[in-house]
Amino acid sequence: MTGAALPVAWVLPFTGMLLAIAICPLVVPHWWEHNRNKFLLSCALGAPVLVLYLGRHPGALVATAEEYVSFLILLASLYVITGGMLLRGDLEATPLTNTAFLATGAILASVIGTTGASMVLIRPLLQTNRERKRVRHTVIFFIFLVSNIGGLLTPLGDPPLFLGYLRGVPFTWTFRLWPPWVIAVGALLLTYFIWDSIHYAREPLAALKRDRSEIEPLRVLGGLNALPLAGVVLSVAFLHAPWREVAMVALAALSLWRTPRQVHRANGFTSYPIVEVAVLFFGIFLTMIPALELLRLRGGELGVREPWQFFWVSGMLSSFLDNAPTYLTFLALAQGLRLTDEVVGVTHAVLAAISVGCVFMGANSYIGNAPNFMVKSVAEEAKVRMPSFFGYMVYSLGVLGPLYLVLTFLFL
Repeated sequence: MTGAALPVAWVLPFTGMLLAIAICPLVVPHWWEHNRNKFLLSCALGAPVLVLYLGRHPGALVATAEEYVSFLILLASLYVITGGMLLRGDLEATPLTNTAFLATGAILASVIGTTGASMVLIRPLLQTNRERKRVRHTVIFFIFLVSNIGGLLTPLGDPPLFLGYLRGVPFTWTFRLWPPWVIAVGALLLTYFIWDSIHYAREPLAALKRDRSEIEPLRVLGGLNALPLAGVVLSVAFLHAPWREVAMVALAALSLWRTPRQVHRANGFTSYPIVEVAVLFFGIFLTMIPALELLRLRGGELGVREPWQFFWVSGMLSSFLDNAPTYLTFLALAQGLRLTDEVVGVTHAVLAAISVGCVFMGANSYIGNAPNFMVKSVAEEAKVRMPSFFGYMVYSLGVLGPLYLVLTFLFL
């Protein structure tokens, strides 16, 4: 069977997988909590694709398995190592302090990943603001900047970019995305500082007085984990498979062995999130094989050709579907257009549009990127009243929508 003869119906398992990820947490939340159920769903949707490609193109299964293992090892190593780093303290919760937290997180997100930066910084930020009454907006901007937009500059920053790296995008290519990163981060930090200054002026005087009296200097527990973390960064930058993966597994094992248990307990560190990623992406990687093949062969029929179109369409889908498979979907679509081959079969402008769209617009909803829901859960555990699913989108569309328009006119 040739690629052109592959029926379009083979995109249905992939579509079903993405819809399940978007809808099940809202419709059947208790059933969805169990990773076993997610694994069964992945197996059920992936089994037909597995049978098809065992006879059609076994090499595609092998290549996909290699990408899946590399992807999972990177996420797991970052999760394990950053889970052994605990930042404690209670600073005075002024607008300047909070803005500095967000700026630091935006930078860290490109170094240790959006998930790692979110894990390390969300608890000390909440601890710093525990005396204040108005904290919701701070957590929302944290999701914008640390859990999403900050991770644009390296393949370590966000899962879509690492998948691009595995597909042949050079490690340093994402550095060229610094102009939209600077504009977006700068604009959001300024907006947040003004917003928080207004709220700070409305805080009860008793709360502010208590905040000033309960200051505790910041200190890092598990700071030695910075060494294996640096090792992971260097491994991704300079090693190739399989030595890259061997090095990352060894560094994660070393961190797990050397980190005191009380640090993990204080961080709320469990295996649940990384097991969830493993079982869901097992289904995603398997079911997307025919979808990517069809897009490469017939992508031109969809009418998406210009960089601004790739930015908005890939970005809007990343708002509700996981941004990692969305990135690969639109990369395959662009490759199917037979554009000028400047990088991995597409132009620099189109790849930049897909990268910025998928990373930035993952901030549009709680389900756009994995750390979003995690940060929301930690904040609610700390008694912060977070907005509902659609309430959050009122904030994201109101704040981020104008920013996307500016980026479109400036860079696309």
